[in-house]
Amino acid sequence: MSHANAALTPRQRLHIAQLIVDDGWAIAHAADYFHVAWPTAQKWARRYIELGETGMADRSSRPLTHPNQTARPLVRRIIHLRTTRRLGPVEICALTGVPSSTVHAVLVRECLNRLSHIDRRTGEPARRYEHAYPGSLIHVDVKKLGNIPDGGGWRTVGRVQGGRNRAATPGKDRSRSRDVLMRHAYVHTVIDDHSRVAYAEIHDDERAVTAIGVLQRAVSWFKDRSVRVERVLSDNGSAYRSHAWRTACNDMGITPKRTRPYRPQTNGKIERFHRTLADGWAYSRHYSSERVRRKALPAWLHYYNQHRPHSAIGKLPPATRLSSNLPGHYT
Repeated sequence: MSHANAALTPRQRLHIAQLIVDDGWAIAHAADYFHVAWPTAQKWARRYIELGETGMADRSSRPLTHPNQTARPLVRRIIHLRTTRRLGPVEICALTGVPSSTVHAVLVRECLNRLSHIDRRTGEPARRYEHAYPGSLIHVDVKKLGNIPDGGGWRTVGRVQGGRNRAATPGKDRSRSRDVLMRHAYVHTVIDDHSRVAYAEIHDDERAVTAIGVLQRAVSWFKDRSVRVERVLSDNGSAYRSHAWRTACNDMGITPKRTRPYRPQTNGKIERFHRTLADGWAYSRHYSSERVRRKALPAWLHYYNQHRPHSAIGKLPPATRLSSNLPGHYT
């Protein structure tokens, strides 16, 4: 790797090689002129003859072969024990006779050093994916939350006081608990696969007509930010399996896709966003009523998109990945 004070940067290497090959300088003369050893001057001249200017670039110092590297059959056994039995380096060491440090190095090299990298159902390494540009794919889902009674819910004031607040909330039907205020809040969420920019609305149901309205407004919201939505990925909820959903997507020029049944990992980005949503907004502090909590959502979404560092995209806010999506790009 060259540095600021290197005797021969790629440009200087090209210069010395051209003097020797093109201008006919003697190797010893060129080496003396550039204050390097003559084998060095000969090396760059030879690479210039074989590869031209591209041969002047730095090369990796990594050896071509590794005689002491763990044998491949043993590596396969380590991987098998890790994926099928979810054993740690020390336990694998006891079964294979390989030092635990070597086992750990193998697991790191194979991206299996964390159990979270292994699918619990299949035992296979988790497959990560990310679409190349904003709008290529958006994820949609619904997060179901219990409404907060006036005075606060049981999470912050305790179950006894929470029950009293629930009973005292205006509009409460004392004979039936299924009144409007005490039902659930359905947070319809949309997240861009590439940038992780999120959009959300709160409604009182998760019907297809509601989900379609959220999608239409989300597509318009992304369009205002120079992002054209091409595909939408959802789970197999009734709203997303409806003919109305498919027709609405086709009318907007969007390809609808659904996850495999009982495989929420496929839609993992929005599932993880729901956890962030719950920790950062829904249950982050004491809310005196459901209206107060709903009113706080836009401010939290602005913080999430514009200011909160996201570990999956280099600890940068999601909105930074939209900055390069200038008008006319990806549209």
